Amino acid sequence: MGVKGSVARLSSALFRSRGSSGNTPERTKPVEVSLRRDQTIWLLTAATLTLVAHLPGLPIWVIAFCATLLVWRGWLLWHGKAAPPRWMVAPLVLGVAIGIRLDLGLFFGKTPGLVFLAALLCLKLLEIRTMRDIRIVVLLCFFLQFGLFFNDQSMSAAALVLVALLVTLGSQIALTDPASSTRERLKTGAMLLTQGLPFMLALFVLFPRAISPLWGVPSESVALSGLSDSMSPGTISELIMSDDLAFTVEFNGSRPTPSDRYWRGPVLSRFDGRTWRMAVRPPEDRPTYKPSGKRFDYRIVLEPHQRYWLPTLDYPAGPVEGAIFSYDFQVLTVRPVTKRVQFAFSSFPDAMVGLNEHPPTLDLARQLPPQGNPRARALAAELKAKMPQQTVGRILGWFLDGQFSYTLQPPLRDKDSIDSFLFETRMGFCEHFAGAFVFLARAADVPARVVTGYQGGRINPVNGTISVRQSDAHAWAEVWYAERGWVRVDPVALIVPTRIDHGLEGALDRGLPFMLRPEYSWLRQLRDGWEAVATQWNRHVIAYDGKRQLDLLESFGLEDASPSTAFGAASIAVALLMAGFYGWAQFRRKDDGLDPLDRAWVRFSARLAPHGLARMPDEGPIDYSRRLTIARPADADKLISICTRYACLRYRLPPLRAEIDALAHAIDTLGLKQETATQSVRNQQ
Repeated sequence: MGVKGSVARLSSALFRSRGSSGNTPERTKPVEVSLRRDQTIWLLTAATLTLVAHLPGLPIWVIAFCATLLVWRGWLLWHGKAAPPRWMVAPLVLGVAIGIRLDLGLFFGKTPGLVFLAALLCLKLLEIRTMRDIRIVVLLCFFLQFGLFFNDQSMSAAALVLVALLVTLGSQIALTDPASSTRERLKTGAMLLTQGLPFMLALFVLFPRAISPLWGVPSESVALSGLSDSMSPGTISELIMSDDLAFTVEFNGSRPTPSDRYWRGPVLSRFDGRTWRMAVRPPEDRPTYKPSGKRFDYRIVLEPHQRYWLPTLDYPAGPVEGAIFSYDFQVLTVRPVTKRVQFAFSSFPDAMVGLNEHPPTLDLARQLPPQGNPRARALAAELKAKMPQQTVGRILGWFLDGQFSYTLQPPLRDKDSIDSFLFETRMGFCEHFAGAFVFLARAADVPARVVTGYQGGRINPVNGTISVRQSDAHAWAEVWYAERGWVRVDPVALIVPTRIDHGLEGALDRGLPFMLRPEYSWLRQLRDGWEAVATQWNRHVIAYDGKRQLDLLESFGLEDASPSTAFGAASIAVALLMAGFYGWAQFRRKDDGLDPLDRAWVRFSARLAPHGLARMPDEGPIDYSRRLTIARPADADKLISICTRYACLRYRLPPLRAEIDALAHAIDTLGLKQETATQSVRNQQ
């Protein structure tokens, strides 16, 4: 075989591998690709993990739709079947859009947008044909991973996104370098994440914090579990079965005893015969009482509940930034709590409140429906005494002697529910006891009202914080005395004192929520550790706002720090990081970052260097093969074969690992014939 024929064969193979029949590669028509099984697994795993992170925010029908498409596409790719025709996908897109509009009531917004993108990700997977389609799938995964933080900024969400991001990077590496192993893909993905970490930290700490929602995206109302602003029989007992976290508390100094851990929430003054509701009056910037007595300083991290009230110990001092005070001593936010928030309070449980209570408030605290529950009214008239203290004591004594049972599943009565509880079933939960006590007090002309909130909370042994859950929801009563003001009265504390001292598990033998059962104590220990770390996440990451950012800049000596100062600092930090990475790249080893194919090609040049035939830096495989065949015609076949195989593997679709290994073996076992004196002189020249 002549030199010209060998070079021509190399050129023809190279251009064919680029997908063109002429001298210029074809770029106008996308080339269809056929995914290998391992590439399919990586791509589907990345999409699945991305969608799993969004499951709580996806409608059930969208979850079923996406799962069906993923299974369908996985089956097609696994068995080498062709993608369905594009005309089949268009009606599915239209159907999803209509379904989102009908289900969510709107199409534009944060939640509809994320739901639609989740469906589009699966639809795009279904119609993959070209490399461009694959890149769009990867980009959709990246965007949906970022979009999760629109709804959830918890540490668990961040951890799930990190795993999904690593797998998505691995899928991209699998597409560009199919010869790599699973370990190499994960290692490369982890290295990319590590390299991006300094930039992320610099931008998080220094980039100006946005006050309004990102990009002005409106926030839709999301129904979350928790106490409401009304109470009827069964509402709190149903909530008790939820183990969701309501808030965490960290005390600065001594902690209150369990009997003092009454976390005040909605105060209910209106009663229609069945349901207790809040009464609305204009709030104040600061409380109307004077703090006195023992003091507890604490910080609360409250989970979102879509309402205005903040749980506090009795009775917080003011003013509190971002909060206002109601006439019935609630602490309220100026807007609904739609995201995790943090507040610091100082409470004085011994303070006397309501000494100069407004007459309309006292009148409201005596009101009852004109009819209903006649037996309870008669009992109140019987127990009524000349002094309110004596009346309240007689009512509590009647409860104590009445052999009442504390249970999560009391019988329900629609008519005269107070009479039914007091004289028939005598079985109830905290809302039954509190509601019946307030009814009797009002019927005896004693001002009283229902207070709902939480009682107790479990101390986390890992970090000493108190975790208060929905299962700690509680209801109690307040009565008013002219010389003492409003005073807490809890019938449950009298009848079932173990509920106050030891929580719900101390008051019930059966029907406890899952995590409160003794046999699952090991799960509680795992949860304690996780929540201890999550507390630090909430304090240092979620609570890092614009004010804390400016305070940090001022601590570094930047006086009168402003958002423009933060932007300048962020720009300088990013520029320094880029310069540092550039310098590191310049001084790294020369062959670092080469893939196995290029490493073999470098070794090939090194094998020929002692013969004066090392490859020039700007010399391509075609020109190199031409020079090699002229210098060593006796070895032309082997040398051209290696150059041809390298060119085909380098400039076509990603090669297989077996092909690279075969080329590397040919290079490592290359044997050159003894050169003549004339050839040696020519090579040296």
